[in-house]
Amino acid sequence: MPEQPHQSAEPGAGPYDALLLLSFGGPEGPDDVLPFLENVTRGRGIPRERLKEVGRHYFLFGGVSPINAQNRELLDALRKDFAEHGLDLPVYWGNRNWAPYLTDTLREMSEAGHRRILVLATSAYASYSGCRQYRENLAASLAVLAEEDRPVPRVDKLRHYFNHPGFVRPMTENTLTALAELPAAVRDGARLAFTTHSIPTAAADTSGPVPGHGDGGAYVAQHLDTARVIAEEVRAATGVERPWQLVFQSRSGSPRIPWLEPDICDHLAEVHAAGAPAVVMVPIGFVSDHMEVKYDLDTEAADRAAELGLPVSRAATVGADPRFAAAVRELVLERAATERGLAPARCALGALGPSHDICPAGCCPARTPQPAAAGTD
Repeated sequence: MPEQPHQSAEPGAGPYDALLLLSFGGPEGPDDVLPFLENVTRGRGIPRERLKEVGRHYFLFGGVSPINAQNRELLDALRKDFAEHGLDLPVYWGNRNWAPYLTDTLREMSEAGHRRILVLATSAYASYSGCRQYRENLAASLAVLAEEDRPVPRVDKLRHYFNHPGFVRPMTENTLTALAELPAAVRDGARLAFTTHSIPTAAADTSGPVPGHGDGGAYVAQHLDTARVIAEEVRAATGVERPWQLVFQSRSGSPRIPWLEPDICDHLAEVHAAGAPAVVMVPIGFVSDHMEVKYDLDTEAADRAAELGLPVSRAATVGADPRFAAAVRELVLERAATERGLAPARCALGALGPSHDICPAGCCPARTPQPAAAGTD
């Protein structure tokens, strides 16, 4: 994190004077695993034995989630890109569930004199857990600063970037790389399984507006739009029309509550039974190769495919790809220009167009309403 106080950014970023990378967080050693999971599930009444069971996933990787290291790489990529393009905007990092904690980072930013902060959340899509909950965390942290009688900065969240070329094009390239890793004999017949985090169907149905389609359903619609673009770009690059489907992973919670389906492991069994010679798993719902990718796809789904005798490969996520860092810079400049009353170009692929800058009232509501920053409620 920057060590020296920073005044105002150059006009390109004005009126903003800092960017906050806001992420989920993860344990960085065996002793961190249970405390981290307790942070994630606080208030849900989940038994400690269940947390220990989930914790085994982390212990397979030495008790370390890759997410923090990957966020450090993304920080480096953002700072490098900003410097190379003359964007004088310091970049900070805070997490919801592990150090560096969001409240501590916002306190540091306030002490450094930052008063207009843009926020990049490591979730590209609309949903309660992927957007609204981050906004609630921001509101709670800002309330702590107010209680401490510190200056409370204004925070604005960058728009959803699921269809920005700097997110989509690296995923297309990574899909092509994964296809090339399959045996040549099955490559042309390989199906594409676009994967994302399953959420309750009720949460999906209220996950923000979809242009031309009403006030809910954005979570699935945005993923389908991104998948469609990537599938078409892969077809154009390979000359092969491939069947594809949006599938889900990482389900948690009560089995009595309906969640989005099919699960990736069930999907692999289904397409194998239908005669598919191979599958490429494309994790479009994730920004980095964190634990839910490493375990749910590279371990659990890969083991299921091996049991079936089904060749699979997995596309990498965007991570710290320089094109993604450039996309963040473009989103910063776009939002800054909008705040100055200009009408900048807003890059987007697919049919849905660029997402909104400010979340409307009632967008992605929680079961228990909480104050949320960076929106109209």
